[in-house]
Amino acid sequence: MDIQKLTTTAQALVAPGKGILAADESGGTIKRRFDSINVESTEDNRRDYREMLFRTKGASEFISGIILFDETIRQNGADGTPLVKVLVDQGIIPGIKVDKGTQPIPGSPTELMTEGLDGLLARLQEYAELGARFAKWRAVITIGDGIPTDRCIEINAHALARYAALSQEAGLVPIVEPEVLLDGDHTIDRCFEASEATLKETFAQLVRQGVALDGILLKPSMVTSGNKAANRASPGEVAEKTVECFRRSIPAALPGVVFLSGGQGDEEATVNLNAINQRAAVVGVPWQYSFSFGRGLQGAPLKAWSGQAANVERAKQAFYHRAKLTSAARQGKYVPSMEKELSAV
Repeated sequence: MDIQKLTTTAQALVAPGKGILAADESGGTIKRRFDSINVESTEDNRRDYREMLFRTKGASEFISGIILFDETIRQNGADGTPLVKVLVDQGIIPGIKVDKGTQPIPGSPTELMTEGLDGLLARLQEYAELGARFAKWRAVITIGDGIPTDRCIEINAHALARYAALSQEAGLVPIVEPEVLLDGDHTIDRCFEASEATLKETFAQLVRQGVALDGILLKPSMVTSGNKAANRASPGEVAEKTVECFRRSIPAALPGVVFLSGGQGDEEATVNLNAINQRAAVVGVPWQYSFSFGRGLQGAPLKAWSGQAANVERAKQAFYHRAKLTSAARQGKYVPSMEKELSAV
């Protein structure tokens, strides 16, 4: 294991002003996204859509890495160029999703555990040969009546740690994603409690599995109210609670935090990321606070594209604009008036 190489890659992924595009939607998820714009989810349509994002001129100013799905890392573009090469030629680091989805936990069917550890080292080694330099594994923590349980948190943290150790063994930087779901009517204080317990157990398991913390990245949820809460917390409170929770829970050795958008709309995710970085600048934190957005970067270009070749350039403009605004938020420099600048791109 080359720790220095892993650390260098991790630091490059959270370089100042840059973050990650999550383009690793499973077959079911990308179908739902395409259904929303009345486009059939065929292999060619998925390729065309993702290639459009990957070839957006100037996106590498703001995007350091892109997480791919198994299908995508093996695909060639319309002109025959491997999509991995399309990214590398622009200075964007290719990554790969490696978990195999979730299943209910026996005895606690309202909670989920992530599968995919069987044969994982061989898959990671193959992905490295295909050009991946980092990997991602998602665990899901649900807030509800009597949950999350300690058992659910421990099962998922253990799996995250085993995945991370295997990723480093294969020479890939593991992105560790313990997602505390936004779904529900819970308060921000309830989210704080669940997030703190999840993060502390995750890092305890990472240490037990011998994972080098300076060669990983964390992809967590922001600490927010549930999406159905009566009085949702303001961006200022989201920032205060998130920074405080992470200061209590995350070791200083970690190079960076790449937040997921977690079902937030484009603008909400951007505003909250901006507030978190402004708060971090005031109190001081040892990590970079960046982004690894899927929906938060893709909502606007997906709608602009709508499966029509004639809309490709407009969709690329929408993606570039969203990436630029998210980069500004990652630096604490976003202002809402930037939302109106698309016509000038």
